[in-house]
Amino acid sequence: MDEQLYKSRRTTYLARMKKRSIALFFSAPLKTRSNDTEYPYRQDSDFYYLTGFKEDNSVLLLIKEKNSTQEILFVQKKDPTLELWTGKRLGEKEAKKRFLVDKVYTTEELHVRVNNSLLGKKKFYLDLVCEEKNLLHVRKLIKKRVKKSLYKKSTLHVRDISQKMRAIKTSHEIELIKKALMITKDAHHKVMAMPKIGRFEYELQAEFEYEFKKNGAYSDAYTTIIAGGDNGNTLHYINNSQKLIDTELILIDAGCEYEMYASDITRTIPVNGKFSEAQKEVYELVLATEMKVIETIQEGVLRSDLQLMARELLCEGMVALGILEGDVAELIKEEKDRKYFPHGIGHWMGLDVHDPCPYKDKKGREIPLADGMVMTIEPGLYLPLDDANLPEKYRGIAVRIEDNILVTKEGYENLSFGIAKTVEEIEALYSRT
Repeated sequence: MDEQLYKSRRTTYLARMKKRSIALFFSAPLKTRSNDTEYPYRQDSDFYYLTGFKEDNSVLLLIKEKNSTQEILFVQKKDPTLELWTGKRLGEKEAKKRFLVDKVYTTEELHVRVNNSLLGKKKFYLDLVCEEKNLLHVRKLIKKRVKKSLYKKSTLHVRDISQKMRAIKTSHEIELIKKALMITKDAHHKVMAMPKIGRFEYELQAEFEYEFKKNGAYSDAYTTIIAGGDNGNTLHYINNSQKLIDTELILIDAGCEYEMYASDITRTIPVNGKFSEAQKEVYELVLATEMKVIETIQEGVLRSDLQLMARELLCEGMVALGILEGDVAELIKEEKDRKYFPHGIGHWMGLDVHDPCPYKDKKGREIPLADGMVMTIEPGLYLPLDDANLPEKYRGIAVRIEDNILVTKEGYENLSFGIAKTVEEIEALYSRT
């Protein structure tokens, strides 16, 4: 692990802080699943981005004076009894050896150390959403030091700076995303190839989870979507409980998380390995749209331009297929196309599958694409089975195709290139079983 990488990020963060300020980042809390059992632990993305530390009950304190800065890390103290049940902790002594910070203390010292650091400070970077009890206590300490009328003006959201930083990926981050995509590719191809008639959606989900874990990705990046037939018309369908029907399509949205970095891939495949003519017509419209949108990606392009392009292409196609009737421009103006393409063309991706990097600046202006950004491109058409306005042959068809794209100085790189997506590629994979 390159501690210098995290050190450089903290240095950048401190450089963007106001003078005479502090910033506090808290690790993610443990989350109860039921009674006294917990969900598998996953570190807070911003805390990890600045520390590389995966333990809970940890805090990063950044202090910026007029002419100096200080980095302090708080970690959970060693506790043999607790470690017997939940595993070894790094502890204060080892943390001092590992992390390139100025000071390391146990979390028990947090309130005293933070209280001391408040002296003379004018700005406080805090998580304005989190209700973590230690953070609530810190807020009380600050309120004692600041006039009530000035509290809101002096308190800034701690994630604003870090999430702007996260928008541009380093080469190290891109390699981790590529590794996640390699694992995800193998899983998608395995499921494409396996016999599926008569199986249940959850059986395919199990195959994905097995492939992810077998290859070192111990978590999926989000709950896998295995949506057979009309289930695909529920955008975030995660029940994965229905039996797969011979003549239907399966919309599969599945990606693993590798070393905290996400992948996010959607493919739509036939249960029996062969697209019907109607399925193929809808599928190739979505695929052509996806490929044309990807080809336009370069620095300076706006995400809203990609969105409009996708809407125009899909709307033109829907008119040609008889799904919609009328003038394309008028249909888009009246948002008639949104009935069948209701979501955005894509989102930022990185430490979170939906990376919370900003889409607009402080003045409300859209942030253009820049070298190092990673985003998904995912057009789709959703044609519900119970929609009597649709031509009967298209009812119950749902198609989404999604790839992960890196913006470069030369234009773009499709990081998920190689995951089968043409009709011919998908059908050929199935025929080899």
